[in-house]
Amino acid sequence: MINGKTLHVSISPHLRTTKTTRSVMLDVIIALCPALIASGIIFGLRALVLTAVSVIACVVFEYAMRKILGRSNTLGDLSAVVTGILIAFNCPSGLPVWMVIVGDAVAIIIVKQCFGGIGQNFVNPAIAGRIFMLLSFGQMSKWTAPMAGFMNLTKVEALTGATPLAVAEGEALPSLTDMLLGIRGGCLGETCIVALVLGGLYLVVRKVITPVIPCVYIGTVAVIMLIAGKGDFNHVAYQVLSGGLVLGAVFMATDYTTSPISTKGKVIYAIGCGLITSLIRIFGSLPEGVSYSIILMNIATPLIERITTPKPFGTPKKEKKAKEETA
Repeated sequence: MINGKTLHVSISPHLRTTKTTRSVMLDVIIALCPALIASGIIFGLRALVLTAVSVIACVVFEYAMRKILGRSNTLGDLSAVVTGILIAFNCPSGLPVWMVIVGDAVAIIIVKQCFGGIGQNFVNPAIAGRIFMLLSFGQMSKWTAPMAGFMNLTKVEALTGATPLAVAEGEALPSLTDMLLGIRGGCLGETCIVALVLGGLYLVVRKVITPVIPCVYIGTVAVIMLIAGKGDFNHVAYQVLSGGLVLGAVFMATDYTTSPISTKGKVIYAIGCGLITSLIRIFGSLPEGVSYSIILMNIATPLIERITTPKPFGTPKKEKKAKEETA
């Protein structure tokens, strides 16, 4: 205490901000709205119903688990809502509702709450939920054609077709315009690139994310596919616009908890995501690799942080410290 005033001492960094977890998550929800609207237009009302069910299930699971574990209620931070939207965005519109709820349970109960809640999960909950569903349910690879069964709120049995990444040789690909607008097979939230880019720009302007991870991630995939495609820019365009690359790069790879803090760490992390995604697409048995690449780099994040975190000013180098101790 100095002159009657108490000094509060804390470790660096000393940052002041008006941002809260709730405000950040609210910005993410707003950024996801263009893709949500696009999914409703492209895949029909069932896309909106599936998203609503996923959000409600995540909220219920979070509330119940916090009660069971004797922890404070965290529904107000809106993180469960974001997880619910992202899980729905990673599902085809024809997926049975109960399967989406299973994915929600894995994401919230196992990956998030069993590890302590928001900020303590070691991988992205939405991605973990999606991978669980991919490994468990064959329906995750059955795509509903755009505009098929627009008013059907029950299980969609309408026309199905492969995504551009899984189109058989000789089959016609959608035009690049259709790829940008989302008129193609795929998961609810991944098809309309224009909507995803608008959401990403909003997050950058609001300073919720930096463009480092999305740009480096997508750029890495583009460079590798340019080499693999022997300079074919058309091939590169389809690889960048297909699958969940843009959705994953903008909304999931940038998760605060599971991605590095420093710019150098973000670059290494994003290059790793792009490299693994490309290798799976080129050599793997699956047409898509975004979810697996992000979750693997989530696991590698602590190591990246250890390597790239700058040392506090004044910290002696190990070599110098060792010499002083032996002297």
